[in-house]
Amino acid sequence: MNHPQRLPYIDRASITDPAMMAEFQRAAREGAPRPESHAIRANVPKVFWAFTNAWNDTFVNGVCDHAIKELCRLYVSKAVNCNYCGNQRFMKAQAEGLVEDDVKDLLDFDKSGRFTPRQKAALRLAEAITWGLESTDELWSGLNQHFENDQIVELGFFIGLTMGQQRWNRLIGMEHGQFMGGTSGGLAPAPAPLQASGAIPKAA
Repeated sequence: MNHPQRLPYIDRASITDPAMMAEFQRAAREGAPRPESHAIRANVPKVFWAFTNAWNDTFVNGVCDHAIKELCRLYVSKAVNCNYCGNQRFMKAQAEGLVEDDVKDLLDFDKSGRFTPRQKAALRLAEAITWGLESTDELWSGLNQHFENDQIVELGFFIGLTMGQQRWNRLIGMEHGQFMGGTSGGLAPAPAPLQASGAIPKAA
């Protein structure tokens, strides 16, 4: 974060709605979203629930597999440079086989051998929505080949939702651990150091 946080978190002591607190606890446990962005939205409960209900219906649950949606979410994170969002991982997607090496290749997904044709079709949709690309026959042919109409509708809506929210989060400027500190559910793994501090490679 290279600027101060622009909006305050809700006072945790002021959260009296049990359903809202349960959603905060889910976010702390599972991630994507983590509690900090929820704590901004909770300043306006109707905004909190408008986002949360749409998110849970189309990302946490929904008709399309979690790993596909998580790839699209992380593609958007890299494309719009939202480090706060990009440093989160959805635990259900990890359980479906998403690995960190997949994340590294996202911006060059078309050239990568890591992704299946189905994953690439979804990522092309994320690319087109994020960058405002043309609606081509090739794009839709891939989508129709690999997804049912209800899955395409959900995927497109979700990508638009996460893209707008990630651009907004980036402008606010948040850091992990600032709300409900001490929780680490859904955080990306920290990269392992290449060698101990101060160590000098030995000549072969």
